[in-house]
Amino acid sequence: MTRQKQTARKSTGGIQSGKLARKIMNTTKKLRREHKDKVKRYRPGQLALKEIRRYQKNTELLIPKIRFQRLVRSITQEVRKDLKFQAACLLALQEAAEAYMTGVFEDTNLCAIHAHRVTIMPRDIQLALRIRGVGPLYF
Repeated sequence: MTRQKQTARKSTGGIQSGKLARKIMNTTKKLRREHKDKVKRYRPGQLALKEIRRYQKNTELLIPKIRFQRLVRSITQEVRKDLKFQAACLLALQEAAEAYMTGVFEDTNLCAIHAHRVTIMPRDIQLALRIRGVGPLYF
């Protein structure tokens, strides 16, 4: 059988050519929109590493200042009602508290790694505090 040239068909299956073109355009627009709406999926652990790098890069405080101030004031209200704080005092307290907490979490992470785990648990925090010589805390 020999090959023959095919000619364009005059009929489009009952759909007018303009209507067909609009239908095709609408479907491609929908596909593009769906492609835009898709959220980028990261491999497991990549976002955690990205977050670690972000926090290690900056030097700003992690706890919001106003919340820390409220906490300090509520604790000191139990001791004495008429205490006032300078802004520098509250900032120094917050920096010291965050440095202490960061150190405890570093030690906690080392305890978890020592136990061949990646996830920290309350018993890791208890062990880290016990090694540091801090009194018993209940979790």
